[in-house]
Amino acid sequence: MKEEHASAPLPETHGARLRRWAWTAAGALMVLLGIIGAMLPVMPTTIFLIMALACFSRASPRLEHWLLHHPRFGPSLRQWREHRAVSRRGKAMACLGMAIGFVAMCLGHPPAWVIILVGVMEIAVIIYLLRRPNGPPPSHTGSIKAESSQDRGNNEK
Repeated sequence: MKEEHASAPLPETHGARLRRWAWTAAGALMVLLGIIGAMLPVMPTTIFLIMALACFSRASPRLEHWLLHHPRFGPSLRQWREHRAVSRRGKAMACLGMAIGFVAMCLGHPPAWVIILVGVMEIAVIIYLLRRPNGPPPSHTGSIKAESSQDRGNNEK
């Protein structure tokens, strides 16, 4: 007669462990680049943290939670994850940083093809960035409340 045993969780395979380690290492690198970007005006911060969040979501729920609830970067990361939105200030700072970086690059006298390639890529990024919403979409219930309070005000007159 066979005895039934409670099924124990399967051990993580070597390949799965390696993938998790690689995603965690990539996320840590992105956080490092984001920290450098926070200190240098010509290097972005948020995009590296968004990439770190994507890496950690595949490897470490603890690090993903840490980024999402970070006091400084958490709100903008949650805004991106939930609404694919970038604040007006974030857009302005990104555009300004790209412009400063482009001018600095041009002052170094790179080949013309490099200037054209970087210029085209930055224009594409700026177009994409400016097409993102500025924040969470307005809640439908908030507009209903505003309308109903307006209606009440009109009825009282």
